[in-house]
Amino acid sequence: MGLVFLFILLPIFAKAFDWKHHNNKELPEILNEVHAKCPEITRVYTLPLKSVLGVPLYAIEFSTTPGKHRILVPEFKYIANMHGNEVLGRELMLKLADYLCDKYNEGDENIKKLISITRIHILPSMNPDGWQRATETGGKDYLIGRNNNNSVDLNRNFPNLNRIMFSNEESHIAHNNHLLSMVDRLTQPIQPETKAVIMWIMAIPFVLSANFHGGDLVANYPYDESRSGAMTEYTQSPDDHTFRHLAQVYSTNHVDMSDPNRKGCGYDGYNFGKQGGITNGAAWYSVDGGMQDFNYLSSNDFEITVELGCKKYPEAESLPEEWNRNKDALLNYIWEAHIGVKGVVTNGISGEPLSNTIIHVKNITDSNPVDIMHDVTSVHGGDYFRLLTPGQYEVTAFQSGFLPETKVVNVENRPFQEAKRIDFKLLPNPMYENLDTKSFQSQDYNTYQDEEDKHEMQNLIIYNRLANRPEPVLSPSSYS
Repeated sequence: MGLVFLFILLPIFAKAFDWKHHNNKELPEILNEVHAKCPEITRVYTLPLKSVLGVPLYAIEFSTTPGKHRILVPEFKYIANMHGNEVLGRELMLKLADYLCDKYNEGDENIKKLISITRIHILPSMNPDGWQRATETGGKDYLIGRNNNNSVDLNRNFPNLNRIMFSNEESHIAHNNHLLSMVDRLTQPIQPETKAVIMWIMAIPFVLSANFHGGDLVANYPYDESRSGAMTEYTQSPDDHTFRHLAQVYSTNHVDMSDPNRKGCGYDGYNFGKQGGITNGAAWYSVDGGMQDFNYLSSNDFEITVELGCKKYPEAESLPEEWNRNKDALLNYIWEAHIGVKGVVTNGISGEPLSNTIIHVKNITDSNPVDIMHDVTSVHGGDYFRLLTPGQYEVTAFQSGFLPETKVVNVENRPFQEAKRIDFKLLPNPMYENLDTKSFQSQDYNTYQDEEDKHEMQNLIIYNRLANRPEPVLSPSSYS
């Protein structure tokens, strides 16, 4: 009888989350403890490449079908510890994984619904080598450990797609998305950590994401790089209204990020709470080669950058309080993967899904309709996701060889609900001529500065093609 009683109580006394700064060996152990508690809804895996020092980049996925993209289920990701000495996000991500699992097991209806209709990926540390160096030197310096082990700032290391986008705007070129194939040279070698994340972005059709930093308290949204090249200049993207909304979702659900009366950070003590706890990236300071803008311009993913606080390496005893300050913001932001519209694009005759269909949106809410000059595309199953704020829109599906189709949709504020579904069944265009358009192979490789640069670009173009693979090119964790 006593044994039965003990068996019943064991789940209640499951190992509590240990608030501390987890090292690079303990990080995968935490993720696998979560997987052991929730094996049916989680998967621990590693990104394709390791850090400079050979440390795997571990991620955990939450889904009712781990390892698979489900049609009409948006893909979401969180990335932390890109700068190795900015460590709070790393611990928040480990706690978030533990929390999602525990709440799911407890039968929390909100969390169960969120996991059932969203595929959530969490990468606690993009720069484990920098974390190691920052920790070994006491975690007190503002710069030590920021870069990877090749002394490269990973948030300046992505291919600069902004310059391509801005050039296209000036030249009135319509191409405004998935710009990686247009890169003709790199300004510096792509680091293994950066390359791993690029491959991840290209392999999984992410819809929404955020990455976490430290040093201030603000939610930062695109563009991060200024259009004119100025050090400080508000540089709006075509989706400026949606990005402002996304940033405000995080800031207003944080305990005090949007508080105009809180204490500010930095040498001048400026309080971003006076502007709602949000900022346009380039209006703060211009960053080229950043991950945030790369997501937006290379894929269908909308990403913001969250600065979690003035201290880059807070004391371990402050971590529980920091979790409580960020918990609601972390959860509410994931739900934003369901704003706007989604649907499936198919061949109206055969019913086959049509990938790479361009989804173009015009905002017709006001008397002056505005084309949103950033398109998304359908993926390998024909499904698409278009994040939008409330209003009235014309949504048009374009596919080579088919007649375009336009539908008018009213997007409403529907908290904790799935996006409105708008499907398209495109009919073949009888007047279509199969033009011999330029392919990826038409890149002029003579523009490369050297053979190493050429090799890197060939790899990136290959990664870009991975966007329509049916399964992500990712490795299972050796700990699974």
